[in-house]
Amino acid sequence: MRILFIGDIVGSPGRKIVHDRLADILAQRQIDLCIINCENAASGFGVTPRIAEEFFAAGADVLTSGNHIWKRKEIIEYFPGQPRLLRPANFPEGSPGGGLYVGRAKNGVGYAVLDLQGRTFMTPIDDPFRTATRELARIPSDVKVIVVDMHAEATSEKIAMGWHLDGKVSAVLGTHTHVATGDSHVLPGGTAYITDVGMTGPHDSVIGMEKQGILEHFLDNTMPSRFVVAEGDIQMNAVLIDVDESTGRARSIERLNFRLD
Repeated sequence: MRILFIGDIVGSPGRKIVHDRLADILAQRQIDLCIINCENAASGFGVTPRIAEEFFAAGADVLTSGNHIWKRKEIIEYFPGQPRLLRPANFPEGSPGGGLYVGRAKNGVGYAVLDLQGRTFMTPIDDPFRTATRELARIPSDVKVIVVDMHAEATSEKIAMGWHLDGKVSAVLGTHTHVATGDSHVLPGGTAYITDVGMTGPHDSVIGMEKQGILEHFLDNTMPSRFVVAEGDIQMNAVLIDVDESTGRARSIERLNFRLD
């Protein structure tokens, strides 16, 4: 089973490369399951119902998110009717939506996607490690292919989650920091791992934002500064995971990068 996971979509440039390139990538790479982290898709912060539907129409099967998911208030009412849009499962009890989706891929194989958020250098929400154990227990025993989006700031927390879930899930894929890391590999128990998949959007930027506003923030952080999504050098960072669908063990993980011509 071939799974494509696309790193954080940033603003309209990130949406454009998905719109223009994704269908061809899915066909050429013979993808069975496509997962996109969408939490920065609406002008760099959050996602709207319209944008979510555009991603599904473009070929996404599941959308994951993270700490910016509530930035667009209209998304709250969208959650009950769209279980394939996830927010971190360790958000406080009573939060709209859910963090786990179980479905069937294009090839008919059952799969699950779990969305988690870290706590180190981020909002101290519920424990993602205990949440992962709890949520995995909810997945039917015949579903072997399980992908986890670990949306976190600290590399150590992401790596720890990889080891915590090694042999229990098919992949633990880090998101949030927007910089693709070079440590993609398969752990001893058969779990594909990468600390950060990277960013889909303008790479002539500071993690997707125009450089000047970010520089002003660092040079004088006592003054308000406006962050605006950049436009140049649009790239898609992604990973391709090959999974043995009978066992759920990953055979390989490959970093991919596509540019908008």
